[in-house]
Amino acid sequence: MTLSHNFHIPVMGIGYTVDTPVKVAQYGISSVLSVGDDMLLERLREFYSTKLNRPFSPIHKDEFDKRAKRITAYLNLVNDMVHDKFQELKSSAFETGSEITKYFEMLPDFSTLKKEYQKMLNEKEHEVKLSIQNWLRANIVAGSIDINIMTKLDRDNYNQKGEQLPIEFNDAHAAVRGFANSNLKSGLVLSAGLNPRLYSYISNFDAFFPNEKGEVDKKIILKVSDYRSALVQGKFLAKKGVWVSEYRVESGLNCGGHAFATDGFLMGPILEEFKQNRKTLIEEVHQILNDALESLGKPRLNRPLEMKVTAQGGVGNITEHQFLTDYYEVDSVGWGTPFLLVPEAVNIDNDTFNLLSNAKEEDLYLSDISPIGVPFNCVVGNTKDNERDEKIAAGKPGSACPSQYLKLYNKEFTDKPICLASRQYQKLKIAELDAKNISDEKEYKKQYDKITVKSCLCAGLVMTAYTENDLLKSSDGKGISVCPGPNMAYFSKKATLAEMVGHIYGKINLLNDTYRPNMYIKELGMYIDYLIKELNNCAPEDVNERKIKYFATFKENLLSGIEYYKTLLPKLKDNTQWKSELETYCAKVNLIQLPVLVTSN
Repeated sequence: MTLSHNFHIPVMGIGYTVDTPVKVAQYGISSVLSVGDDMLLERLREFYSTKLNRPFSPIHKDEFDKRAKRITAYLNLVNDMVHDKFQELKSSAFETGSEITKYFEMLPDFSTLKKEYQKMLNEKEHEVKLSIQNWLRANIVAGSIDINIMTKLDRDNYNQKGEQLPIEFNDAHAAVRGFANSNLKSGLVLSAGLNPRLYSYISNFDAFFPNEKGEVDKKIILKVSDYRSALVQGKFLAKKGVWVSEYRVESGLNCGGHAFATDGFLMGPILEEFKQNRKTLIEEVHQILNDALESLGKPRLNRPLEMKVTAQGGVGNITEHQFLTDYYEVDSVGWGTPFLLVPEAVNIDNDTFNLLSNAKEEDLYLSDISPIGVPFNCVVGNTKDNERDEKIAAGKPGSACPSQYLKLYNKEFTDKPICLASRQYQKLKIAELDAKNISDEKEYKKQYDKITVKSCLCAGLVMTAYTENDLLKSSDGKGISVCPGPNMAYFSKKATLAEMVGHIYGKINLLNDTYRPNMYIKELGMYIDYLIKELNNCAPEDVNERKIKYFATFKENLLSGIEYYKTLLPKLKDNTQWKSELETYCAKVNLIQLPVLVTSN
């Protein structure tokens, strides 16, 4: 099946794209939703069931395997809604303003469907026109309803007696089961790195294995930041008999949400490595997969299954989009952050929308607010951080931890993990800090701020879905977290879905007047700033051989990346600005002084 578009909408936060497929899939646009918060899914299922006069049977909090069941029920409902909307669209008339006309008008001009549509519009013979319309109706497809699981967010769960449940009831495991048991035929996006236990668990479900025709109902999509990681993870899953249908390459820093920085590896060189090794990757993993299938008593495959390479992170115009699809031969390009200004496609409240539309480059930054200890993209003035700061000022730092999804690893003070953003943890940690009797006020504040900066993302990232669907009647619209990428600085205008799609394909321009560097140059600058910050934060007593090697490798990779980009200059339509910016950044990297190991006599 060939999809209608060569872009997709990645997952954004938890609540922003949780029902995006219901809004865009009927137009052939693929998107990704998060199943991180099963309570949100349950409330949305009730909301949509009531709205559509469908029967609703709640899955209560004390019901066995409630998380997996809630996820399955919600995904089934979303699938049904998309199916109904798509069938309604297919049966609509080819006339101005109709749903099927909207479908075709948004298609890129290079697509076969769009060319046939234009042919139909120009056809004068009535019978021939009807024949083409029937063909068009038969050949359009809905967008894929993909789901995202952060593999490391695999919280242990306990029964009412406080006894730890078996691992299959961990959060990520239950999410896999919920997706596997749903009636979706789509992709499971695995992000945040290799989780061996979770990956092994996937092989328990037949839906992830190819059938006798080589078809896979539930496809695996790996979000990766470099080729080596893709190869390792692809082989690991292949040994379980599971094929990776798509490697989704994401910029380490020039993206939204959590930023998983590489050791200075840049987007361009990474995609080049995929381009050069794509055939090798397919062949190596295919052989491992076939051996695994045979050992499992399943038929070997005569040829490799389809494998796509896609890319996302900081894309902002048609030139960049086409360079990814034409030069790097990626199958689809992810457009995330700009869609936060498309209320038609995402859940976005007015205050957050206005905050984002007015955001400048200096307002968008990598923060330390995430309780999982990974840099998190943030914007100055978001109401969740304002709420956190008010609590700190009142002498009551920390969150009540209502959802508890990020109670993952920390057991400094307790037998069971607690969240670093929770009031419980911060109170204990501050007491520990006070016991040190630090006399230097600046040093005390530095350590105090490091504790209290953590914010409750579980609540913050779902709140806009509640407010925009009137699921919380008492909500004042505060306490909302938002995680746009740096690309947000260059978009300011509210856009319709059709307008944003038009921008993606170069038909209109939605960029504001702020100077916007090419996505690769922007990422390079961010990595240089990241390295400098890491060096500045590395105290002399923390310098060791491992740290020195890390910094040296990082710098070497940046310089190597710059040299690679210089080789791309002849292939670019407008390389004048590129050349000068690369020279400036090259000089900046060369000036970076690396620490040396001081040994005592």
